[in-house]
Amino acid sequence: MDASAPLRVIEVGADRARMEQAWALRRRVFIEEQHVPEEIELDADDTWAIHALALEGERPVGCGRMLERESYVKIGRMAVLAEYRRAGVGRRVLAFLVERARQDGFKRAVLDAQLHAEGFYLREGFTPVGDVFEEAGIMHRRMERTL
Repeated sequence: MDASAPLRVIEVGADRARMEQAWALRRRVFIEEQHVPEEIELDADDTWAIHALALEGERPVGCGRMLERESYVKIGRMAVLAEYRRAGVGRRVLAFLVERARQDGFKRAVLDAQLHAEGFYLREGFTPVGDVFEEAGIMHRRMERTL
């Protein structure tokens, strides 16, 4: 990370250029690195999700999205560039989305964590619920937390 460029997390909103940056980051992490099929990764939920983008200066380095359901939010598509992992970027994106959910009046968040990231989500207050399952060739576990 570049210590001279502060990390900030923004809501993408209607900014098409920022959404393109988030999609490019997700494409790199999920499609290129993890070999998730594009038709699974880039889905219709993007049109109504709340998207967060982490920027170091103007460089996109992480992202995530949140889908509002009736009684909870579903957080997903959490992606951080390889060279920024374990530097707090994912934590900042997740905190941004959790705070936004609280502001919108939600009391519970769920997510489907890739098993290799389960420890990260445990440290952020999520608890496993249910069995391990496969999605896009990657093992996941549903997790949730009270907001």
